[in-house]
This record gives sequence, structure tokens and C-alpha cells, in this order.
Amino acid sequence: MLSSEIKSKSLESGFNACGIIPVSVYYEESKKYWDERVKTFPESKELYQWCCPSPPPEGGTSIIVCMFRFNKYRIPEHLTKYIPKVYLMSDLYPKDDEWNYPIKIEFEKYLNSTGLKIIDFYLPNRWAAAKAGLGKFGRNNFIYDPEHGSNIWIEVWVVDKELEYDSIQEDIYLSGCNEKCNKCVEACPTKALSGEFSMNISKCIERLAWQKKTLPSRDLMKQMGTWICGCDVCQDVCPHNKNKFNGTEDIPQLTQMENYIKLENILAMDEDTYLKQFYPRFYISGKNDLWKWKCNALRAMINSGENKYKDIIKQFCDHQDERIRETALWGCSL
Repeated sequence: MLSSEIKSKSLESGFNACGIIPVSVYYEESKKYWDERVKTFPESKELYQWCCPSPPPEGGTSIIVCMFRFNKYRIPEHLTKYIPKVYLMSDLYPKDDEWNYPIKIEFEKYLNSTGLKIIDFYLPNRWAAAKAGLGKFGRNNFIYDPEHGSNIWIEVWVVDKELEYDSIQEDIYLSGCNEKCNKCVEACPTKALSGEFSMNISKCIERLAWQKKTLPSRDLMKQMGTWICGCDVCQDVCPHNKNKFNGTEDIPQLTQMENYIKLENILAMDEDTYLKQFYPRFYISGKNDLWKWKCNALRAMINSGENKYKDIIKQFCDHQDERIRETALWGCSL
């Protein structure tokens, strides 16, 4: 009975799907996938450490998985070559240090009101969604919902009570992702994807742009194109996403942000503006990550090949931050 109420409340809160599975199915199987990934890409082991599956937490009994679709929004065309769609969604930006956003806050208040204890524990949300039957993995490693494609956001909670569970899914890969379709693998700018539903995380543009304290190699920076905050290429070319992004709603609060997103304005941005405007909007950002935005904006200017950016790039060739300076010098050497 409680499971039905939880699912109903998730829909009322704004999620479009909810599944519930026992935590006992989590560790051994997900650890196997993680071990296989590290074995295939040993050079990425350090990056994979953050998502290494841990044994279920003491008291953890059930996993609640919810999905939110964002293909209901209209995406400004001029932003699609710079920032992935999901990062533009104001519904997802953090309200505090816990990355809470309105529908998540409402749903967690409900869970607490039922007497359930939410246990702070990380587990792979895409894996949990697949095992709960909310979607299946595409070859690009994203989870696909039949109706909305990969245009979804997944949240996971571990709670302390046994609930009524959904059937555990064994077939978690899209049947249409076979040897006859290799579009995402072929289109990946940095060749991070492989044909075995796997990827080398150290070559993914999102990780190259945001998870490192040093610059990527110049060859990789060239391959990263104009993306400054992740990448949508593998999702855009996927046949399973065809006609799935049919948004009719404007993205809340995006209009006032569009001016800040311009490449030249990112380069001119000061710390105060960054902390008040960018840091709270883009959940991927850290408080000390303005230098990354500036390096990525410079790289986007360089890779765009547009003459109008040449003088701007030159201005940063003597910047006090070595990483920003090195990016500009690379651009001026081409």
C-alpha cells in the first residue's frame, strides 16, 4: 500500500515515473559492471573511483527511483552547440549544497512524513533505473525511456523499510542498439564510446571539461569542439531520440541567464557574478571553477574558427592563471 502511495506522490511532485526495488539486488551485480569497465579502461580507474559501488549501508532496505523528463521544454537553438540540454533546466539547478531542487524537496518531505528514513548513500542512478524497469541502457550509456528517450533526469533514494517491489529487470539494454547501429560510437567527438555499451570516462567531454584540475591534451581540446559544459552529440544522433524532444514550454529563468552564457561574457565574468549567477544555476560547477568556464569558453572560441574572437583570445595570452593563459596561447599558435 505504501509503495502505491509513494508512486502516486512522485507523480504529484512532478516526476514522470517511479520504481521501487530491494537494496539487496544492488551491490554484487553493479560491482561486476564496474569491475568490467575498469578492466577495459585501466587508465580511467582513478576517475571511476568516485562511482565505485559500495556494500549496501547498514539499515538500507529499499531503493526508490524517480525520473523527471525535460523534453517538455523549448531549447534555444543558439545554445545547442555549447551547453547540453539538461544543464539548461532550472528545475534541476541546486538550491543548496545538497543539490536539492523544488520537486525533489517536496518529494523528500513526503517520504519523511511517512516515517521512512532516507539513508545518505551513493549508488549508480542509471543502473537503479534500469533494474527497476524505468528504462534501458543505450550504447551511449544513457538510460532511455520509451516515451521520452534519454531526455530524463534520475533521482535515487535508499530508505530503511521494506516496501512492495517492482520486478527486477534482467534485460537492461536496448534491443535496437545492435551491430547494425553504431551512430553514437562513430559520432563521439573524443572517441570515448565503444561498441560494447561501454565508455572510457577519461575521454568523455564532460569529464575532460569539469573533473580535472589540469587541461586536456591539445589534441583532445581540439576534438572537444565548442562544448563548454558537457556534450549532447551521442544523444542527438541516436535514432531512439528521434522526435522525442518536442518541447513547447519556455525554460524558467533561462532568459535572464542567456546573456551570461555568451562566450565573451564568460571570459569577462568576475568571481562575484560567478558565485551569484553561474554556480547556483549549473549543478556541475564548483565554487572555485570559474577558471574552467573561462578555459572552456576560450576553447570554444578557438574551435569555432570565427575571426571575431581572435583579438579576445590574444588578450588572455598573458593571463595570471596558467591554465587560462595556456589555452589562449594554444589558440594563438594555430
